[in-house]
Amino acid sequence: MKFSEQWLREWISPQLDTQAVADQVTMAGLEVDAVEPVAASFSAVVVAEVLTKGQHPDADKLNVCTVDDGSGAPVQVVCGAPNVAVGQKVPFARVGGVLPGDFKIKKAKLRGVESQGMICSASELGLEEETSAGILELPDEARVGLDVRDFMNLNDMTIEVDLTPNRGDCLSIKGMAREVGVLNRMTVTEPDITPVPATIDETFAVDIEATDQCPRYLGRVISNVDVTAETPLWMVERLRRSGVRSIDPVVDITNYVMLELGQPMHAFDRDNLTGSMVIRMARPGESLTLLDGQQVALRPETLVIADQAGPLAMAGIMGGELSGVSEITRTIFLESAFFSPLAIAGQARSYGLHTDASHRFERGVDPLLTPQAVERATRLLLDICGGQAGPVVEASCDATMPAPRRVVLREARLEKALSKRLDKDDVADILKRLGFDVAVGDGDWQVDVPSWRFDVAIEEDLIEEIARIHGYNNLPVRRPAARLSLRAEDEAVLPLKLLRRQMVARGFQEAITYSFIAPELQSAMLPDAVSPVLANPISADMSVMRASLLPGLVRAMEHNLNRQQTRVRLFETGLVFNGELDSLSQVPMMGALVCGSRESEGWSGAKARVDFYDLKGDLESLLALGGNREAWRFEPGEHPALHPGQSAQVLFEGKPAGWIGTLHPQVRATLGLKVDAVVFEVRLDRLSQGQVPAFEPLSRFPEVRRDLAFTLADDRPVQALLDAARGAAGEYLKDITLFDVYAGKGVAEGYKSVALGLTWQHPSRTLNDEEINELVESIVAQVQVELGAELRG
Repeated sequence: MKFSEQWLREWISPQLDTQAVADQVTMAGLEVDAVEPVAASFSAVVVAEVLTKGQHPDADKLNVCTVDDGSGAPVQVVCGAPNVAVGQKVPFARVGGVLPGDFKIKKAKLRGVESQGMICSASELGLEEETSAGILELPDEARVGLDVRDFMNLNDMTIEVDLTPNRGDCLSIKGMAREVGVLNRMTVTEPDITPVPATIDETFAVDIEATDQCPRYLGRVISNVDVTAETPLWMVERLRRSGVRSIDPVVDITNYVMLELGQPMHAFDRDNLTGSMVIRMARPGESLTLLDGQQVALRPETLVIADQAGPLAMAGIMGGELSGVSEITRTIFLESAFFSPLAIAGQARSYGLHTDASHRFERGVDPLLTPQAVERATRLLLDICGGQAGPVVEASCDATMPAPRRVVLREARLEKALSKRLDKDDVADILKRLGFDVAVGDGDWQVDVPSWRFDVAIEEDLIEEIARIHGYNNLPVRRPAARLSLRAEDEAVLPLKLLRRQMVARGFQEAITYSFIAPELQSAMLPDAVSPVLANPISADMSVMRASLLPGLVRAMEHNLNRQQTRVRLFETGLVFNGELDSLSQVPMMGALVCGSRESEGWSGAKARVDFYDLKGDLESLLALGGNREAWRFEPGEHPALHPGQSAQVLFEGKPAGWIGTLHPQVRATLGLKVDAVVFEVRLDRLSQGQVPAFEPLSRFPEVRRDLAFTLADDRPVQALLDAARGAAGEYLKDITLFDVYAGKGVAEGYKSVALGLTWQHPSRTLNDEEINELVESIVAQVQVELGAELRG
């Protein structure tokens, strides 16, 4: 919720500065995200009137104007705006003034004609982010010479509050004023909203078929409206400061009432309606072209507003193009309704939509607010657009309206929860100011919940309300008293923090991505994956649970690359989800991704790019932490997301535990990635398995090393050679190291030379040459039999 501080202070104005109000609201549980000026800083900009306009002698797109800026003499200025006209009131920057961006106004000559100032557009004053097409036109009542900041009340701040989903009642000035009022024990001053009497008899019949989804619907015909009328500047500014763009007076008024009172509204073109208005569920085969031009096929679970000819709007979400108000509209049908939150929840997102109306209706709009909103909107429409109002038509179903709720708050329970005894009258005052009806009983309060508080249903909800208004910082701080024993740690299990620390030490940064991703992204990387589809996704591109960490890491890499971060090293830990809901497995995984240069940029660093073996080394450093490196193996394998010649399956004790490899070129092409990336993903429950450290005495006797080079067929994995050599090397083998792989001159085609360094050491004596030679001969014979490998001369 974003709103103007000045607008809020018309309702409630405590003796606090802007930041103090923001802090107060935040401490009450309504987090303030930002407090910003409504306009950029500028000076010496006044209201001026255009007196004359003439064509520039040497430029077709420039005009030479004279303006009255209140200084006593007309001022000549060259203006290139297409909408400048004689008689306009405009913002005029005098010579010596400063516009946003430290742009100083000086006397200048444009194509030989002197210009003493500047007629400004909205973007030049910092009122719009996008460049304006023309100058900003001010109302005729603007007084010449008046500072524009004063005339437009630009010495104002916008306050943006990040509301939790349960506080839909604060999505309006009325709701925010109620909160500020109770926090400061002040009375809120609401605008006078009196019923507008009908001056014509015209009505439009309303019928509710889906009473569970729409218990109440009000409508009113207003004829002879002038849709071409200009929305007043004060309303345009309040909308802008709330993040809403002005469109036309009818739409602006419905948006204004929504922001002011919290009731979304919609206006139909009455001349495009047939028969009567029906609120019902969509029927098979029906479709609707929305106001944004998008055509949607309606599903049976979607609530619609329809007439006898078919659907007119998606209830509580967006109106249709056919019945929308246009510049030729003369009669409108004004709608104000209460839709059940469950009927709207998730519907907008299921169509890839999110609107201000759906945002409010799915959180709950006060069902008793609809008549007040109709009267408020009617009065504004008549004042701005003219016209005559007909009687208000209402259809409702008392049986499906939200039932009144009474909650009992016990004094003893409140004291126990807050560790503090509060005055009974103070508790009652807090609840009453929040809109609750309170009857003080013997040791309790009988509390009737107001119609706009959908989130209050049990005693704990009332305790929370008392705590946040009384002030969390005013509650006593007590530490729990308990005898706590230290938890035993299994030395054979690696803690997650140790794995994370190792990755950070290797130059990685931890990423935290969403557990739900776009189905297109998942199918591109894991075409055979099956994971749950969300029934109520945040958005269309976050609608399936991830079956792997890799899609999220790839998107995080892409985000960094788009921001000129060419060297990316990310890792993540989290759950992946495989299978349907009835057979769902949730497996903790660790994934990592690298791309770009191998070393950080520097004058002495190599510029080689990272490859498969770099990330394999990082992964092996993790595997070594458990002290059971021999339990892990890498075997060639094929994975749909990985390059078939640059990928391997990771095995733990002979069972699949993960994958490592370079992204498949086809996956890169599908996702639009321009760089190579190497990834791995390994099960955390396997990574965390180690062995208990045990002491072994150090041998005092020398090591013996032999280096052996074998020629091995290209299709034979080096791991097989290592395993065969280790199996024939005897019990005193201390270490075996691969230190060279060579193919080329001196080695037959289709073969490679693999060099191993073998080290032996006896615990209680020195090994002699005869023993070592026997072991070497045994190794040579074993690898020849198993792999056909030959010892190089």
